[in-house]
Amino acid sequence: MSDLPKSVEIREEGPREGFQIEPGPIPTERKAALVNALAATGLQQIQVCSFVSPKLVPGWADADAMMAMVTPPPGVSFTALWFNAQGLNRALAFRDRLKIYGSISFAASEAFQKKNLNRDRAGQIEAQRALAKAHQDAGVAVTRIGIQAAFGCNYMGDVPPELVVRAVQDAYDVAEEAGATITELMLADTMGWATPLRIERTLGAVRARWPDVAIGLHLHDTRGLGIANAMAGLRMGVAKFDTTVGGLGGCPFAGQPGAPGNICTEELALLCGEMGIETGIDLDALIEAGHLAEDIVGHKLPSELLRSGSLDAFRRKAA
Repeated sequence: MSDLPKSVEIREEGPREGFQIEPGPIPTERKAALVNALAATGLQQIQVCSFVSPKLVPGWADADAMMAMVTPPPGVSFTALWFNAQGLNRALAFRDRLKIYGSISFAASEAFQKKNLNRDRAGQIEAQRALAKAHQDAGVAVTRIGIQAAFGCNYMGDVPPELVVRAVQDAYDVAEEAGATITELMLADTMGWATPLRIERTLGAVRARWPDVAIGLHLHDTRGLGIANAMAGLRMGVAKFDTTVGGLGGCPFAGQPGAPGNICTEELALLCGEMGIETGIDLDALIEAGHLAEDIVGHKLPSELLRSGSLDAFRRKAA
């Protein structure tokens, strides 16, 4: 347990992740209301929308309109998602309220990359070269690497750590060619294959090659092991996690309609708090934001904590 971090940064992705999957339509004003509620919970970073094709992702056809309604308070960063130069240009229109940085993305499973983007390994290398150049031409630093399907794949099966290392190396090669300085590496359990042992083995292999890079985890709870996997990451010193309030959103690659998506923000915050790991989050305020999210989407979300309430709330009653 000696590698437990003293504090962690929990990065909220519920608005972007959830509203692109929910059938909707969801009024733009209600999307903005959730973003504003989350911004008042102590979260440091919130991914608020996607700048993508409205034909492919109709749930974010109103991304520009929603961005015009929200402004991050002091100490909070808003981020967004995009996959090409067109999306980047849309994001740049909100440079005054978005934290904009470039990311190089690969999948450890080439089968998933072909299924998701219709690109083989060579095609993805070329695409990431072009996107890195687009960021640099726009004056946006490329600082992050993201690796999808890092722990397993529905289309390939088990993903051995050496394929994750290869994908990270491909990303570093693109970064070096572009003159980019990478400060963060996120490993994603895109289809919910991770187990605590897979977390340990994969992180161990990556750290053996790049011991100084800060590694974060994007975990899914598809098979109910999300928090157990987060615990494994915490024990290895991971201090950055992607989550969604209430488990908002789903897992479109799980092969099962209604499969859970990202681990719940409030459940990870509870785990960290009970272990003495600082998050800066007001858990009761976060639970209220989760109830707002349920009201907006019109159905219950996966989070057990939204049903049971925080332990501190019961401690106060018992005092």
